[in-house]
Amino acid sequence: MTKPLWNVLKVSPAILAASLLAANSALAGEASEQITNVAQLSEQSDSMAQVTSVSQFSDVQPTDWAFQALQSLVERYGCIAGYPNGTYRGNRALTRYEFAAGLNACLDRVNELIATATADLVTKEDLATLQRLQEEFSAELATLRGRVDALEARTSELEANQFSTTTKLVGEAIFDVSQTFGDNVAVSNPNTPTRDLDSNTTFGDRVRLSLLSSFTGTDQLQVRLQANNIVNGTQAFTGTNQTRLGYAEPILNNQVQIDKINYAFNLSNFVRVKVDANAGELWENVNVFNPEFRSSGAGAISRYGRFSPIYRHGSGGSGLTVTFNPQGAISFTGAYLASKSSSPSEGFGLFNGDYAAFGQLEFKPSKAFNIGLTYVHSYDGARTSPAGISNNNVNFTGGTGSLYAVSPFGTNVATTGNHYGIQATFKPSDKLTIGGWAGYSNAVAEDSTATVTRGQNADVVYWAGTLAIKDFGKEGNVLGIIFGQQPTVTENAVATSRDGDSSYHLEGLYKIKVSDNIQVTPGLLVIFNPENNDRNDTLYVGTLRTTFTF
Repeated sequence: MTKPLWNVLKVSPAILAASLLAANSALAGEASEQITNVAQLSEQSDSMAQVTSVSQFSDVQPTDWAFQALQSLVERYGCIAGYPNGTYRGNRALTRYEFAAGLNACLDRVNELIATATADLVTKEDLATLQRLQEEFSAELATLRGRVDALEARTSELEANQFSTTTKLVGEAIFDVSQTFGDNVAVSNPNTPTRDLDSNTTFGDRVRLSLLSSFTGTDQLQVRLQANNIVNGTQAFTGTNQTRLGYAEPILNNQVQIDKINYAFNLSNFVRVKVDANAGELWENVNVFNPEFRSSGAGAISRYGRFSPIYRHGSGGSGLTVTFNPQGAISFTGAYLASKSSSPSEGFGLFNGDYAAFGQLEFKPSKAFNIGLTYVHSYDGARTSPAGISNNNVNFTGGTGSLYAVSPFGTNVATTGNHYGIQATFKPSDKLTIGGWAGYSNAVAEDSTATVTRGQNADVVYWAGTLAIKDFGKEGNVLGIIFGQQPTVTENAVATSRDGDSSYHLEGLYKIKVSDNIQVTPGLLVIFNPENNDRNDTLYVGTLRTTFTF
């Protein structure tokens, strides 16, 4: 039979319980976490709460072997502190250093009792035992004090020389080699003459530096700088947006610009608020149900493969996102983004220009299965752009899908949209993630032209399925497959702007984890019947993306 620990160490149950408890007090947190600095030690100690009765511990029962010892410590010495959730965690393992820290805390408490004329609470036997323990653990106590002194000195030095007490720098750099293969440039109308596809191998980069500041510990101010020169594969090169890369941005020729500013904070325990001053993007603020592929730097290689196009409405704008997330299986997010809010010109501004009003209801019946129902009401104007705004064309599907889907009534006809989406993720195991999305959008023309009458309607549909296999070939690697149909116009009152055949999207990638900070992703994107025109030859986009994070 295993002997109780106090018999092995030759100490009383009361003193052992005190030491264990004090060790927990000094090292509050999970058992696997390790204290690395004095500030962390202090912060975790502060998280403990004094108790006056052992019954306040939800995980301590009268039948526990140490119950009487704990009860004695509470009533006689006041040497007990618990976790904020009302637990004691008496079965937690501890090291000799932790034991020494607990013993030291109990010695301080005994000295306090003696100094306050309550020494009659301390028995001679307990004092003798404490003396023996202090002598036995004298080396550990001395070492612990030395480590604390060293950590205090190191903390002081870091605070005196660090970049900022509130801000940290996070970086990402992408190197990309890519090329498009195919015979001809894609055209939407089968009767339109085409030309040979002229494509060369390209090498580009994208660098992002984010300054993340926190003032309360639960808030975050983000200021991001970006420079890039990656060709994004739009219609200017292939004739279709369906070949766009997921990590390509409007080309800056490696000129640095501040491309994102936002601030997020907790309004309460259940409400999170994010204010985007510029370049707001819904997919950064909400769950998009595609965890392995959503990232532009470490996710899918294509723009469409990252997530449903319903999250691209209002991109680049200013606005507010509020997420209500109670402790349960249901959460709700509402958002408003205006993509041309910074200009006071007619047809622009926060409420008189382009906007997207977003709502999403998310269900999490289990850790393995998540599903979301999403609705967006959008308006895309088409007015003369004031100075500083270079592109004011209608973009109904966020730059994904056929050209007819992007601009159902033409690039110069203002369009209102009602968008409906359903997204889901299923993880039958830690190694396998299955996901997908489907969406329907109804477009309404808000202007009249020679070919369009105000009030005319168009229908756009899209869908996709995703498969991610983790640790494929090697721990940390991910094999991914994405198949679907990008936004396609199925019905349109303007007959000349209706897609004919079905175009399909097939994407395969393999994310190779070289280290914690380097990932290499070879990938191949295949577009069958580009622009929903079976007279177009299949287009292939091969990429080799290397992502550095720091």
